[in-house]
Amino acid sequence: MDRRIVIAGTGSGVGKTTLTIGIMAALQKRGITVQGFKCGPDYIDPTYHSAVTGRPSRNLDSWMTGSEAVKEIFERGSQASDISIIEGVMGMFDGKNPLTDEGSTADIGRILGAPIVLIVNIASMARSAAAIVKGFQQFGQGDSIVGVIVNRAGSEGHYKMVKQAIEQECGVPVLGYLPRDANIELPERHLGLVPSIERGELQPFFEFLAEKVTAHIDLDLLLDLAAAEPIDCKPVLFTSKDQLEVSKRVKIAIAKDAAFHFYYPENLELLEAGGAECVFFSPLAGEVVPLDADGLYIGGGFPEEFAERLAAEEAVKSSVRSRIEEGIPTLAECGGFMFLTEQIVDTAGNEFPMVGMIPRKSHHANQVSSARLPRGCRCRGKLLAARR
Repeated sequence: MDRRIVIAGTGSGVGKTTLTIGIMAALQKRGITVQGFKCGPDYIDPTYHSAVTGRPSRNLDSWMTGSEAVKEIFERGSQASDISIIEGVMGMFDGKNPLTDEGSTADIGRILGAPIVLIVNIASMARSAAAIVKGFQQFGQGDSIVGVIVNRAGSEGHYKMVKQAIEQECGVPVLGYLPRDANIELPERHLGLVPSIERGELQPFFEFLAEKVTAHIDLDLLLDLAAAEPIDCKPVLFTSKDQLEVSKRVKIAIAKDAAFHFYYPENLELLEAGGAECVFFSPLAGEVVPLDADGLYIGGGFPEEFAERLAAEEAVKSSVRSRIEEGIPTLAECGGFMFLTEQIVDTAGNEFPMVGMIPRKSHHANQVSSARLPRGCRCRGKLLAARR
């Protein structure tokens, strides 16, 4: 038997990430090797998984990749681990559209045959929590729910009332709870949590969470509930051809630091499997694009949080600009695209000069009215390129 468990929620903000990394940290302290996964296209939450486990966390997105690729990514990532913990996205049934489970946490659980633990925020309720769990059990893939963890309990007495109601009405165990405590909350800003790479030393926080989880959640029961049959998986991304020994044909320079770190591990691994050599450089540390690079990849992140520092790195900006002018193939997405514009404008209206290869300025979306957008542009995400 394998061990895997999905940490699902009734909605966003119920504490999925906090509980996921707390459980990971508590299991790690027991000497258990944990592999983290995140449902859906999310770059930020996996940074916390990786910081806790010491292993790259991976995304499982059935809408983007399809079922077989989800299985393959899961199987590759789970190798040499004792348990895989899969953090859900939004509410358990929220996915591609409101009429199906496609792309949802429930869909990932179905594809992987994974037991699901449902997280419920019980602030300001007692028996009503059982009605919520009952509704989730009777909807879609809800029959995969094997247990419940409740969050933001006002007291141990409050928790016990909720536990009794859920176990009587729903027939599944309540594994435990986390108390209402401001020190447990993870810091947020636009687009969700502050990435772990920006928060410095996190070990004390992980230790704190591990202590809370160990004190209030039955980890032995969770391990028992995580038992699942092995997955039947056929490779669709990394085929036998990709695994052949190949000589390195090209070198791809990849910007990677606190400003640019939104990368899916499989994308880089597929490049390497195809014969590319991935080399990393840090614009924030003043590292220029390697002269022998054959390609340039600048991923997403939050460069606006480091705009002043990036603006001061003239040698870096010059190296990026000159290599692009030479014709080096370049992929710049999200924050990387912003870095290639003329300026990043912060919320206070301060302008910071960037590489200047794209004749636009990058603004926060709430600073730019739709009337000012170039023809054909749409506002998607937190930032966009607007006319000067």
